[in-house]
Amino acid sequence: MTLFHHNVAFNPHPGKGELSVLFSGKAQTKPLHKVGPQVLDYYLVHYIVSGRGTFRCMGQDYQLKQGNSFFIFPGDLVSYASDSEQPWCYRWIGFKGNRADEYLHKLGITQHHPVNVTKQHRKMNALFHQLEHKLHDRQPHSDMQSEGYLRLILAEYAQDLHETSVPAKEVPAIQQQIELAIRWLTLQHNQPISIEQMAQSLGYHRTHLSKMFKQHTGMSPMNFLLKIRMERARLLLQESLTVDQVASSVGFADALYFSKQFKKWFGRSPSEYRQDQTTNPYDCSE
Repeated sequence: MTLFHHNVAFNPHPGKGELSVLFSGKAQTKPLHKVGPQVLDYYLVHYIVSGRGTFRCMGQDYQLKQGNSFFIFPGDLVSYASDSEQPWCYRWIGFKGNRADEYLHKLGITQHHPVNVTKQHRKMNALFHQLEHKLHDRQPHSDMQSEGYLRLILAEYAQDLHETSVPAKEVPAIQQQIELAIRWLTLQHNQPISIEQMAQSLGYHRTHLSKMFKQHTGMSPMNFLLKIRMERARLLLQESLTVDQVASSVGFADALYFSKQFKKWFGRSPSEYRQDQTTNPYDCSE
């Protein structure tokens, strides 16, 4: 669906340390604008500037409004949609880092507790805006500057975490098993894996696991694996890789078969998609 207004800025040289910003943006969505279900391989935080909407993660729905934030972790199945009457406007930051998970858990932000309420609305909105502005500048030190703003934002979340965070409900054991299955598929997506291997690894019979998986995700494990691979391929096509290399990187030994599957999924061949996606390699964050 088309957005009323959409800005995005990218970090041309993201670092590989504790925290690194990949991109940042802002969007005013249309009523009922929906993203997902999808699985990402980076962290993504949305801060709601105005309006309302619903965020779904780990089988739980969160009704969110101005001042709320929601976090997406790599490997999690999520979706979110704006309200029909008060569609939300939000800012977002995509990031990665070898200590990102640790920092978020220290703030009490986890896959089962992915929502935060901010007291200082104006300050938080300004910090998100300043981070995006630094990326638009494309200065030599924009990576370090944007990382600094991300740390300031996380510090703001830390200040009033215990008083205002939205409580999480207890997650059923079966949902935790599906989460493990999703993570297993996400981590192994570039390997020639089978559902039998996944079932054996998780200690379930293949048929039982497949039935549980479809009940909770709406997709069979193999279709979900294909979705992960296609989403990953879409990102890799933004890099200086051949189609053969992209196919191999997402678990396809046959590049021709990969191209056919990609066209079925996105309606365009990998080469056509690459030509069309020259400005927004992380468009799934809209």
